[in-house]
Amino acid sequence: MSTSSVSKGCFVFKPSAKKKKRTLTLEDYFADGCEDAENSETRFKLCQDLWDKIKTDTEVLQDELNRKILDSLLDFTRKCSSTHQHSNWASQMRASEIPTAALVLGVNVPDHDMTFQSLSDLLQQSVTPHVVSVQAKECGALKHLMKRVLERMMGTVVAVDDEEEEEPEQLSAQLHKRVHCSLGTLCDWYNTKTRKSNTGTPGKKRSSAVRDEQQQPPVVIIFKDLEAFNSKVLQDFILICSRYIERLPLMFIFGIATSPSTIQHMLPHSVSSLLCIELFQSLSCTQHLATVIDKFILTPQFPFKLSSKVMQVLISIFLYHDFSVKNFIKGVQLALLEHFHSQPLSVLCCKKKEALLNVMQLSHSNLERIRQLLSFKRYVEKQDPQEQDSLLKDDTHLKEVCQKLIKGLHKYHKNYYPILRCLHTLTSSLPRYPLGKQIRELHLICLEKNVWENEDYQSAMKLLKMLAKDELIILLQRCAEILEPVKSKKMNSALVQLNELLTRFKELDTAAAETAPNVEECITSPVKNLQKKTDLFQLQKTLLEMNESRRSKKLSPFEVLRNEVLEFIDSLVKSHLSPPDSQTLNEVSYYSSSATVRRHINATPRTSIQAALSSPYYYLQNDSLKTEDGSVSNAAPDICIAYKLHLECGRLINLYDWLEAYATVVSAAEGNSPDSDNFGKVDEVKHARFIRAVSELEFLGFIKSTKQKTDHVARLTWGGC
Repeated sequence: MSTSSVSKGCFVFKPSAKKKKRTLTLEDYFADGCEDAENSETRFKLCQDLWDKIKTDTEVLQDELNRKILDSLLDFTRKCSSTHQHSNWASQMRASEIPTAALVLGVNVPDHDMTFQSLSDLLQQSVTPHVVSVQAKECGALKHLMKRVLERMMGTVVAVDDEEEEEPEQLSAQLHKRVHCSLGTLCDWYNTKTRKSNTGTPGKKRSSAVRDEQQQPPVVIIFKDLEAFNSKVLQDFILICSRYIERLPLMFIFGIATSPSTIQHMLPHSVSSLLCIELFQSLSCTQHLATVIDKFILTPQFPFKLSSKVMQVLISIFLYHDFSVKNFIKGVQLALLEHFHSQPLSVLCCKKKEALLNVMQLSHSNLERIRQLLSFKRYVEKQDPQEQDSLLKDDTHLKEVCQKLIKGLHKYHKNYYPILRCLHTLTSSLPRYPLGKQIRELHLICLEKNVWENEDYQSAMKLLKMLAKDELIILLQRCAEILEPVKSKKMNSALVQLNELLTRFKELDTAAAETAPNVEECITSPVKNLQKKTDLFQLQKTLLEMNESRRSKKLSPFEVLRNEVLEFIDSLVKSHLSPPDSQTLNEVSYYSSSATVRRHINATPRTSIQAALSSPYYYLQNDSLKTEDGSVSNAAPDICIAYKLHLECGRLINLYDWLEAYATVVSAAEGNSPDSDNFGKVDEVKHARFIRAVSELEFLGFIKSTKQKTDHVARLTWGGC
């Protein structure tokens, strides 16, 4: 729209009546870029259901794992509160001491927020409504710490002296709503609150203990990241709080990531002596991870599975980067989303009944995708020619076969995990842990190849042959407990055989060794012959007889039964612990793109920045920036042009030469003729744009100023684009 007026003015254009742009939903984003849009809605629903279940179960699991330590903290707060209210404070601690809980959570800092949120909710529900949490990044000075505590506790705006002086006159009407930033203000507010709660329910008789608890609930301040706090700020705050402890039932909770000795390093004795500290230790993050893997990975309840490479990526990031179970679960969710977004056949990655129904609804294109799967090709090669022809040409027959294969895949998972746990139970206590100490290590071995072909498996079996009777019976009983709740025909059959073997162990009579004397005579008789004079031939004959007698030694009933048990375990392993690659249609449930997971989780900002500066078209999607030879277009942003030019320089870059080269490129982008007088001329606008581009490159770390030459900068990158 334009106007024909020649004078300057303000013109109002009413917007034309256009249809409102529809807001995109999560399903729209999911469907964008899907290879098969036909079943994208079904896949999105399956993905969303699994995502929600993982989230819900994670929260429940987190509460269960933290239940013990949270209950201990609640008991501690109740004990301190009741002690203060019943005037027995001096008998357990000095009047100026503040009860403090030192909560050691470990270095998995991303997981701490969930723990503190659960703790805060439980405290507010059962102990006190006065709970506030603070972090170091928002409490750089004492006044900021005091302000955050008062604002979150009182739910009002708190005025600091410096801010009151800087307030403009037009905001003076709001000043009366603010309160002064001091603990005295908090004491007055607390007394008012407790007085209201005491007079709120007249006419009801209560016990003295309950009445006292409701009269003076504690004021709990949670320091989430103690190590990050300024020690001087923390010291001053504790000193101030100790002066008000008689008027205000304060209590601290310190969140510690490293060691309890941090308190001693941060606070001098004169300050730490004002705290009555009790230590609480949370569950280690490795134990937490083992529980999560057991809950979400090693179970047939979740149809979505991870391949060995993806598992290794997620576990290595956990062990070598952050120890964060929360980030591990996010990695699983990322793999889940990628699998359902990129694999059209993931519509079959669901519970058995639903998967069988979805098979019958597969389109011809998806059936062709099934025919292209490597696992299905191997399956077809094993069939007779007539069956092969039907599988490759008859869609109806293929659907019927796929239903059988889906049932087989679900049976495989149902039998795989119990046998995996049994094998781990038998081998996890062996010396040097040949198959790993954690079950996840054994699971990774089983995912990659046949575990019975592994040398460590053979050595584990040899060590099991050396177990005593009592040790072996205990391990077999644990295996029976694992198999008992599994509802599967093969597992029930295995459980019956295992119980029979345990019964035979109990019936063994260890004292019955009737053939032992005969064996000893067979062994000792050749030894007696050795004492006589003999020639070389006779000596060789005697030694051969001794060797044969040792070989012919009869095994004891326990050794026979032990060998039978190990053969039985070996047969179960070979029957049910084959790798997933051997199962037809395993691609439906298993996500194997480890490179995608690593790229999304392990961010490489320097590589991404260099790629953006070298190829701006892929980020801006502007056709004028598209080039075929990989060079940067002269119409690219200034920083891209400056970056491209700096790659052509040596270690030291002359700023004036760099500016002239930049001006030449920009002039060509503006359409100026190379023969014109203004071509490549540096004006104020180009100069300013160049300075901004160079400043941005310096901020990103590609160049730095140098004292070797005043008009030069040092290059911090290597190679070309």
